[in-house]
Amino acid sequence: MQPYKIFAVKYAHHADRPASLNFINPDPHETGSPLDYFVWAIVGPDRAFVVDTGFNSETAQRRKRQHLRSPAAGLKQIGVDAAKVQDVIITHMHYDHAGTYDDFPNARFHLQDKEMQFVTGRCMCHGPFRHSFEEEHVVGMVRKVFAGRVCFHDGAEELAPGLSIHYVGGHTMGLQIVRVWTERGWVVIASDAAHLYANIDDVRPFPIVYHMGEMLEGYQTIRKLAASPHHIVPGHDPLVMRRYPAAERGLEDVAVRLDVAPRS
Repeated sequence: MQPYKIFAVKYAHHADRPASLNFINPDPHETGSPLDYFVWAIVGPDRAFVVDTGFNSETAQRRKRQHLRSPAAGLKQIGVDAAKVQDVIITHMHYDHAGTYDDFPNARFHLQDKEMQFVTGRCMCHGPFRHSFEEEHVVGMVRKVFAGRVCFHDGAEELAPGLSIHYVGGHTMGLQIVRVWTERGWVVIASDAAHLYANIDDVRPFPIVYHMGEMLEGYQTIRKLAASPHHIVPGHDPLVMRRYPAAERGLEDVAVRLDVAPRS
């Protein structure tokens, strides 16, 4: 089983964010709690997988996020051509994980059955659920189903030797995480199963949630799948960019390597 390299590519930032938006029952002494926005690349000797596709500058402007670069442009800086990517794993369909489809014209998209049920079913009749999705992202994914470009999964499945997806739910009905074999062991890309290290380390759940019980069980699943707590990569924590080394010189604020040990 050949080890993969893993890259976190930062494409956007939300600086002016209170802790109350990141934790249920936040510590009243906490103030700012910014988020970074990532897509991830899993690179093998002859194939690259991309995890999530982010959002574009128009969505960033509407949702008051700082857009730094397109996900495709960030991927290009680490040598991954979005136009040549054949497999994209969509962890869930929230706006910050499921846009910019057109930059991946030759990809098939891997999605959990339950996530498509979620975004096209009765839950979207409710504003609090709808708020985190973009209508065009959902419609675009439906069109890809009819074009034969969506591969649905029901639970855990190995996509390639050393790379598997695992249903956890919680944050959304069909949220999935990704387990990857690397030279340092099994790394888990948690995506929004744990936005921040503190969500999982201190068991302080994120407040946007479909099912709290599944979210808490998801923390346990992540711990079981990862080689150690240092092998868990949260979905939005700015500490990721500080703890891991740059993909190469000059990319310190663009992309970091997750297949090597973190600094702390």
